[in-house]
Parts: sequence; C-alpha cells; structure tokens
Amino acid sequence: MDNTLRTLVIAAPMSGSGKTMVTLGLMEAFGRKGLAVAPFKVGPDFIDPGWHRLVTGRPSINLDGWMCPEGFVRDTFALHARGCDLAVVEGVMGLFDGMDADSDAGSTAQVARILDAPVILVVDAKSQARSAAALVRGFAGFDRQVRVAGVIFNNVGSDNHARVLRESVEGAVPEVRVLGCIPRDQQLSIPSRHLGLVTAEENPLPDDFRDRLAATIREHIDLEGLLSVPQSLWGQVSIFDTGLVKCRDLTPLPEVRIAVARDEAFCFVYEDNLRLLREAGAELVEFSPLRDGCLPAGIGGIYLPGGYPELFTEALTGNRGMIGAVRSAVEADMPVYAECGGFIYLTENFVGVFPVATRMLQRRKALGYREVELTADSPIGPKGAVARGHEFHYSEMDEMPGSVERLYRVRRNGSDLGTEGYRYRNCLASYIHLHFGSCPEMAESFVSNSVRFNLNT
Repeated sequence: MDNTLRTLVIAAPMSGSGKTMVTLGLMEAFGRKGLAVAPFKVGPDFIDPGWHRLVTGRPSINLDGWMCPEGFVRDTFALHARGCDLAVVEGVMGLFDGMDADSDAGSTAQVARILDAPVILVVDAKSQARSAAALVRGFAGFDRQVRVAGVIFNNVGSDNHARVLRESVEGAVPEVRVLGCIPRDQQLSIPSRHLGLVTAEENPLPDDFRDRLAATIREHIDLEGLLSVPQSLWGQVSIFDTGLVKCRDLTPLPEVRIAVARDEAFCFVYEDNLRLLREAGAELVEFSPLRDGCLPAGIGGIYLPGGYPELFTEALTGNRGMIGAVRSAVEADMPVYAECGGFIYLTENFVGVFPVATRMLQRRKALGYREVELTADSPIGPKGAVARGHEFHYSEMDEMPGSVERLYRVRRNGSDLGTEGYRYRNCLASYIHLHFGSCPEMAESFVSNSVRFNLNT
C-alpha cells in the first residue's frame, strides 16, 4: 500500500505575490471537492494558520526548519497529515529566503526539501510578459534538490497576457507546468495591519468571499493538473509510520490542568506547543481574558500566548475579575509562562505583575529568529536548556528594573543580544515566542512544575 501523502508546497519569488490568497483558494476548492485537506504554514507566522483553520476546519501546523530539527518537522507533518487526502503547505517570504544568505535554513525551500515535496510557484505577473519565464527558469534551476513542478500566475491582465505567459514558460522551462492564470481582482484581497493580515478570529471570511475565491480557483487553475503531478514528485514522508508520533519518550506524569488563554486578543500560539504539553500529561483548558470573570478551576499553571491585547485594552482592563485572578495566581507562585502579547498583558497596562508600561510604535521594534539559553532554573526548564523561537512586535516597554530577574541569554545567528526573559516569583515572561519543538523538555518541565504546584497547595 502506498503511504505517501499528496503534498503541495505553495511558494513565491517574494512576499506580496498572492500565495496566501492562492493557498486559501486551493484549500477551499479542494475541500468543496470532498477532499480532506491538511493545512501547514512554513515559518513562525501565526496569522496565516488562523485563516487555514477557518477554511479547512483543521488546525494549521507551523513547519520551521531553523527553529526545529529536521526530524521534528517530518514527524509533526506526518502526525498532523494522517487521515487526510492532501496536504497544502503555504510558504513564507520568497522561496529561498530564510535565516541567512548562504543556506536555506528557515526557508520554504528547506521545508520542501525536508518533506521531499513539489513546489508550486505563485508569480505576480503584473507588468511582466516573457520575462516571467526567465524568473521561473531561475527559480527552477537554483537548487535541484527543490523541485519546482508548476507555476500559477497571479494578477494577469487579459487573455492575451495569459497566452504569452503560458507560451514563454512552455518554451523556456518545459519541465515546469503552467497550472493557472488568475486575473486581477481587488475583491479577493484580505485586510491587513502592521503585523500582517487581520486575524481570522477578528474578521472571519464571509461566505460570499469564500464562494468568489473558490469559483476563481476552479475557473482559472487546473486542479486536476495539480493532483496529477507525477507520483515521483510527491515525496517519501509516510503518514502511517506511528513511530513518528512523539518527539521523545516522556516520563509518565500525573495529569494536571493548565489554563491557556485563547480568544481574539490571545490567538498566537504554536499548535505543537499545545500538543507537546498534552503529551507531557497536561489537560489544557482554554479561557478568555476578554470575557471570563475568573480562571478555570483546579489548574496548576497558566499559559498566556501572544496576540493583539492592545486592540482590546478597554475590554481587558475592564475585566477586573480576571485581572485579579491572574495576579493572585502569580502571587501564589503558580507556574505562569507568557510570551509577547501575553507578556504585555502582565505589564502595568493590564495586570501589573511587571512594573513597566507598554506603548505601540509606528515602526517595527523587533523581528527575527532568536535562540535562548536559560541562565537559571525556570517554570519551563532547568538552567542550561536551549530553545529557539521568533520575535516580532511593534511595541516597546519601559526599561525593566534591575531588581527583576533575567533568565534568558539571547542570541541571533551567533551574535549575543544580551538578556531577556523576565521572572517574578514563578512567572516567566518574554517577547520571544519559543517553539517547544526545539526543546521538547520545556513542555515536560512546565507540566511537572504545574503538577508540583498542585501537590504543594
């Protein structure tokens, strides 16, 4: 029996080419054909996976070859794709853009190579004719381990424009199939803001938008051609190898309830972080800092993910019951882990655990991959543990007082960025979104510390 899952990696020469629109359209169109689509996103982005989940009805999983070992990328892909007919992986930035100039680390190309999956290139054809063929030929030949199997042209101006694009690619790069030419359509744009697209939690796609998107994809993209990409290009990642389910053998632990903030203000979390917490013995209980008046009962820990708390200041600050409950949990030494938006929630703007104020800026404050080493034992791991993550925000804080302990030594591509990761009592907060797949022991540590808290209270 063939265990290979049909997988498409949707990439582009650069950001802004239309790959999110094409990815969502393919997921919608294939879903309407009765296919179960497994959604994935390359890189550390949280917003695109929310749209994927909205369209497919399944959690979208981040695949990142810099933050996580290659084996973890294959394992989590195999696990989350099981039971589906097709996997659609949306790329990040340009196909070969990643961590640095001389490797594919962190790029869409790296993930395509790890999965051994074909790439479909989405090219913005506006103001291009035969030159588009040169672009496609360059991308197809840049790295022969990355197989560009097809191209979809976006922003096509006319039938004649489409004809020129098709004929030029067929003549110059016959091994790359032209799978579609999508006409310009401003009604298919998705709202955006400073950090990227507006989240699916805030603005679910209306039915008429999804209908128009699916109809456009069906009319202008050869869906059968996509599914008939030669079997030799589909790759060798088996989705029935149950030995790939866990990243490491975990010591059985008593189950403990960990509260996870999940609502419109707190929606940026790696799904694999949650999975690894469950595998380590946690029962995850979602709660809303926007609407719930208290924390869930019987919890031993709190996870405050990122999001956009600054957009919901009035509702969050007005929920005095939740603010008091979170502050009391921190003062009681309950393990609390907060990242980015969750960190902001713990500042003087909201809960007031950390004695600093936060303000939004017009320009981006920080962007990029980060590696952290714990300099002391913490709620999420022992001294010396190393993990990888990503930082991206438009806010800044007052300088943290020296009396607040720093637990992270932060590096970027080998360069020392100083200290971060602030602890008050048993609460650890940082701007950095850590991926537990880079250090699965962190999930186990958070769970074991939460168990210990319950046993001691």
